[in-house]
Amino acid sequence: MNAEALKPPRLPFNGRMLRWAREWRGRSIDDAAKKLNTNPANIEAWERGESVPSVRQARMLAGFYERGFLEFFLDRPPPVVESALVPDFRLHRDAADPTGDRELRAIQSWAEEQRLNALDLFEMLGDAPPEFPAELFATIASNPETVASAARKVTALAVEDQMGLEPAQRPTMPKLFRRAIERLGVLVLKESALAKYGVRGLCVFATPLPVIVYGTEAPAAQSFTMAHELAHVILQQSAISGPPSARDTQSATEAVERWCDQFAGAFLIPADAMGTVWAKPNSALPAIGDDMLGKLANTFCVSRHAMLIRLVHLGYVEPAFYWDVKRPEFLKQEREFKGGGRAKYYGTRYRSSHGDLYTGLVLEAWGSGVITNHNAAEFMGIKNLRHLTDIRDDFLS
Repeated sequence: MNAEALKPPRLPFNGRMLRWAREWRGRSIDDAAKKLNTNPANIEAWERGESVPSVRQARMLAGFYERGFLEFFLDRPPPVVESALVPDFRLHRDAADPTGDRELRAIQSWAEEQRLNALDLFEMLGDAPPEFPAELFATIASNPETVASAARKVTALAVEDQMGLEPAQRPTMPKLFRRAIERLGVLVLKESALAKYGVRGLCVFATPLPVIVYGTEAPAAQSFTMAHELAHVILQQSAISGPPSARDTQSATEAVERWCDQFAGAFLIPADAMGTVWAKPNSALPAIGDDMLGKLANTFCVSRHAMLIRLVHLGYVEPAFYWDVKRPEFLKQEREFKGGGRAKYYGTRYRSSHGDLYTGLVLEAWGSGVITNHNAAEFMGIKNLRHLTDIRDDFLS
């Protein structure tokens, strides 16, 4: 038998479908080539129908394009109904970015899928999903200080515990706050790719189980972002959020973002707690030193950026010092922040991405026999079943 007879048959992949799937997902030829560790010329040849990928390569492309493998055999693209991107509340955006919008839509779709998964798991377990406390819903006409105080009481997150964290414990504040939000009946997810597109957080409002997605900012900044997105839940407003809002416009978008910033500051740094640390001066100060600002930020386990915004809102420091002096500095530092890298331990990685609410649901359904090992792996988005044990061990530790 000759060598040609031993070769696997050439599968009838449709080059036009390979190209459609790549363009639908917003990937470039170079992106696809890098993913497969092949020459871009090969990707082009496959899309022209001059040659075909191997089955393994085609499956990798299907995963990279987030399309079904069998679609590569179709004569024409299937009908696709995509969710509209939630309202964009980023201020002073650059020119429209189709690639960025495509990536954000993919993140939003992932978040919506996790929500539906969680609702399915609640039903399988015979439990009702938690309802967000209706008494916390508000409008931008509501006083953000009053709403933040009410939210503090409902979450049972004592400011004394927050301020009492030792220096080594302060980086854990985002985890504590995330769990407090989840106790309100909010699914809180984490996605590092948000930062690539100037996005701090994303809120998909739905009942039950609204969703918040935040990125990999510095730990001290993550709590403010989550609090800001919690404010969007309270306003029952889905949103894509960027850096803290600007001061030179009176648009409806600006009004919402300003309210959410004020809520976040009031939640994380209550006025009365601030007063116990630093008595309010008779008039706003023209400036505050970095050492003092850093000390106050550490006391409340927040970023210096969040602390200065709060000091301006409370009348401790003149607004011009923030807008003209410190804001450009803060934004530059945040753009340059690289994050802590990808966690090596699978249990930590997936729990960090999905949060305790979602992870706990999967583990409960798996542990009680409601779903199989394979089902649990699918819910967590993993391929290696051994990683389920890592996730369980991390969750129970």
